[in-house]
Amino acid sequence: MHMNDIKELQGLEPKPLWEHFLAISRIPRCSGNEEKVRDYVLEVAARNGCSHSMDATGNLVVRKKATPGMESRPVVVLQSHLDMVCEKNKDTTHDFEKDPIRWTREGDWLRADGTTLGADNGIGVAAQIALIDAKDVAHGPLELLFTVDEETGLTGATGLASDMLEGRTLINLDSEDENTIYIGCAGGKDTVLSLPRETEPIPAGLKAASIWVGGLQGGHSGLEIDRGRGNAIKILARFLAKQGPGLQARVAHMAGGNKRNAIPRECDAVVFLPPDKLKAMKDAVREFESVVKDEYKVQDPGVYVRVAEEGFDAPEGVLRSDVQGRLLDLLVCLHHGVISMSPDIPGLVQTSTNLAVITMDEDAITIATSQRSSVTSELNAALESVAAAGRLAGTHVHHGEGYPGWQPNPDSRILGLAKKVYPSLFGKDPEVTAIHAGLECGIIGARFPGMDMISFGPTITGAHSPDEQVDAPSVKRFWRLLTAMLEKAG
Repeated sequence: MHMNDIKELQGLEPKPLWEHFLAISRIPRCSGNEEKVRDYVLEVAARNGCSHSMDATGNLVVRKKATPGMESRPVVVLQSHLDMVCEKNKDTTHDFEKDPIRWTREGDWLRADGTTLGADNGIGVAAQIALIDAKDVAHGPLELLFTVDEETGLTGATGLASDMLEGRTLINLDSEDENTIYIGCAGGKDTVLSLPRETEPIPAGLKAASIWVGGLQGGHSGLEIDRGRGNAIKILARFLAKQGPGLQARVAHMAGGNKRNAIPRECDAVVFLPPDKLKAMKDAVREFESVVKDEYKVQDPGVYVRVAEEGFDAPEGVLRSDVQGRLLDLLVCLHHGVISMSPDIPGLVQTSTNLAVITMDEDAITIATSQRSSVTSELNAALESVAAAGRLAGTHVHHGEGYPGWQPNPDSRILGLAKKVYPSLFGKDPEVTAIHAGLECGIIGARFPGMDMISFGPTITGAHSPDEQVDAPSVKRFWRLLTAMLEKAG
């Protein structure tokens, strides 16, 4: 171990888990690029004499034999996903295809330097790898399931081969609040709206300018959709729709967000306008920034709106006026945020929608959204609402395949065990609830009937954004709960 490794790991417990987390933090593992991190898991499995299986989708199961004397216990499945959301701040230089994640520590919190940390779901992955290595943890037979491509649509779990698992008790390690045990999750679908990028030559005499919105926290579109944080696409569209006509501004390009399950933190546009309108636009931007800062002074105090006359690539054409009008009206019209709250579980979002991404290429304008709900009829209604807005704007509407929710089972055996073990370790009862996010449990439960499931993890905040951080002491407590559960499961 290098001296830098020792410094990074100083004071972090349990050390084996953190050593493996450091190791996988140095391996590129964006969604769809999990081969190298999977190879790392296989290396650890091989040196411990564990068998394994891999399906056609790329999911991996490592099988570890029971501690002597515990062979007759039922098989327990532990599950996490190998990929991470790869987001960085605009001013951060980082190549997710080759650069290691750089850690920074502030007190008890560990985060990355200008990028996502990958604690979601890297802590769960590291815990499973540490269990493969562990000689001092008592447990029955284990199946350690590592899925792929969770963050871009739960693709790995959806493609999980039906013969991969023997166990019918599963602990998912992809939750982000150490005091909570989850027993249900929302289902979801994506809705993509697209229209032709019809342009015309730039009117003579117009000058290009760039407007961008940034400084927002963003975050997970399920876990943090109820925080009231700003959506950069909505904010910029609001400005362009309101101020654009008076400024005679013609939109040439607009782009914002990059993940369907992340609240967009940044959005920029290139516009052309008469030179004598530039000062008016700068004044309007300053006034609008003041309004936005006041609106988001609690939820997103770092928000800013800026304008520049150079330092960007200017397209060769502008959107046709009718296309620009329909596009901006659509972005203003599309709902973003909570649609309804659960009447059964206080504080739980029941239905929501996220206006996630806008891109423009040579031929098309594409708007990606995602809808979530724990109630199928409400999910369908949210999908239709987005689709209806898209049709009014003349877009082509496409719904993704989606993923099922996970119906809570208060009588679950593994939940009953957790409710006994947790207070014996920490002197208090855990919160038991559902989550407004797409855990793989819903898909796995549908694929393997009778699977008894719970989900828990350490405290992670800011997932899916460069503000992601993990509370290091909570990881130690998470490990204690996990190992105590395995000792008693059966």
